[in-house]
Amino acid sequence: MPDGVDVSIVLPVYNELGHLEEEIDRIRKTMDESDYSYEIMVVDDGSTDGSGQRLKDIEGIRLLRFGTNRGSGSARKYGTQSANGSIIVWTDVDMTYPNDSIPDLLDQLGGYDQVVGARTTEEGTVRLLRGPAKWLIRKLASYLSGVRIPDLNSGFRAFRRDVALQFLHLLPRGFSCVTTITMAFLSNGYSIKYIPIDYAPRAGESKFHWWKDTKRYLLQVLRLTLMWEPMRIFGPPAALLTIVGVGKLVYDLVDKDFRVATNTIVILGVAFALALIGMVADMLVQLNKRPHDVMPATIE
Repeated sequence: MPDGVDVSIVLPVYNELGHLEEEIDRIRKTMDESDYSYEIMVVDDGSTDGSGQRLKDIEGIRLLRFGTNRGSGSARKYGTQSANGSIIVWTDVDMTYPNDSIPDLLDQLGGYDQVVGARTTEEGTVRLLRGPAKWLIRKLASYLSGVRIPDLNSGFRAFRRDVALQFLHLLPRGFSCVTTITMAFLSNGYSIKYIPIDYAPRAGESKFHWWKDTKRYLLQVLRLTLMWEPMRIFGPPAALLTIVGVGKLVYDLVDKDFRVATNTIVILGVAFALALIGMVADMLVQLNKRPHDVMPATIE
């Protein structure tokens, strides 16, 4: 595979034998019909169903194999590091994403640092619990990043490799890697465009554990916000407690003959402490912020 291709399509694989070759053929066919030079970078994440052996027989792909299951985030991270393309596409081989529209996704990248396929339906397992939890975390992430996010954890996306390399060290091992790359781009001034996509039922068995992975999504959103914008977490409760405390102080002065109640002092003290923690955290973030030398995308 020659170096310097336009696009590297990174495919994490874990026990996808039943539909693996069909999906790779679908990707290859649509990319052959496009104007983009490309490579297909497949990362076998410790499959135990024979997927790894089957991949060795498929021609025209680059293959990385892990001896043990390291997680989707690790597969995407090391696949991206090993890729030759200036543009990286993340997608899956479970038949859920419209991989025959990858060229359309790439066409939307002009003037943006990342393009994400925003799913218009929820086809995952445990939808009654998963849907509300994802909605809540997405709204929280939108507030904390200051940008509306239609789909926080879509695995169908294309982005500039040079930008992403600055943040790959932050990727966790599991599914929340897609949340991380979204938050990393937005929190550091890089642009993301969302386009609607159809989302099909999964082929094979899902590896998503709704309770465990939802907790990881939530913790990762909060962790990344503390890393880049801590005042978005500490500021609102500090402001709310300040308003409550000042109101209670006025009440005490008027109603209790200038005697300030203990609970008023506690409320104001907690508000001051939260504000102080937020300011110190923000100062530490600014002092320790890694330099980002890659310019954001511009419109020609």
